[in-house]
Amino acid sequence: MSAPKRIDEPAPGRPVPAARRSGRVRREEIVAAAARIFARQGYAAVGMRDIAEAVGIRGASLYHHFPAKEEILYEVCLTVTRELNEQNLPFLDAPGTPAQRLAAFVRAHLEFLHPRRVEHMVGLHELAALTPAHRAEIDDYRRYYQRRVRDVIAAGMRSGEFTATDARLAAFAAFGVLNGISTWFHDDGELGLEEVVRGYVVLIVGRMLGAREYADDQARALPGGAQT
Repeated sequence: MSAPKRIDEPAPGRPVPAARRSGRVRREEIVAAAARIFARQGYAAVGMRDIAEAVGIRGASLYHHFPAKEEILYEVCLTVTRELNEQNLPFLDAPGTPAQRLAAFVRAHLEFLHPRRVEHMVGLHELAALTPAHRAEIDDYRRYYQRRVRDVIAAGMRSGEFTATDARLAAFAAFGVLNGISTWFHDDGELGLEEVVRGYVVLIVGRMLGAREYADDQARALPGGAQT
């Protein structure tokens, strides 16, 4: 399966027109506000008027940006699927061993989800409300993302770097741990994000996959952290 196609973007080096910049900012505000309402009340119980009031605009203005509520939900889902692919998969293609690339990927995944935990939970719980075409696209992004991680795990197994015996199961287990942060992490909790990142690199790359160099966070520098 090839990577899902991206929507059209301005050509490299070409400035985005001011009208498009302001429109993009407003769309992002709408998507963020809608995600919070969907998470709190449930997608089915929320109307376009509720979203417009949350953003502080008239209903007619909201329809100028999004023709239907489902389009907003679709945009919420894209923020944690298409954008996740675009920002994090390059870490799997970077120089280094499979363990080093996955360690950097774990950090990137957690740092990406941290400010998007609400959008992530909405995307998980309200997926059935998407149209078949939109749901198929979101599923394609998710499957591609998971397959790329599975391929790196398989490469580490072939090289003897990982002791895991089933790349598919290992990938499912890794994502179960990584994505769970949306359900329990709070900025005012006992653990800070950096502690979670370092601990998860050890847990997933060092212990679940069996890469010795990451089995103990005191043994080496973890990606993005200071030397220990």
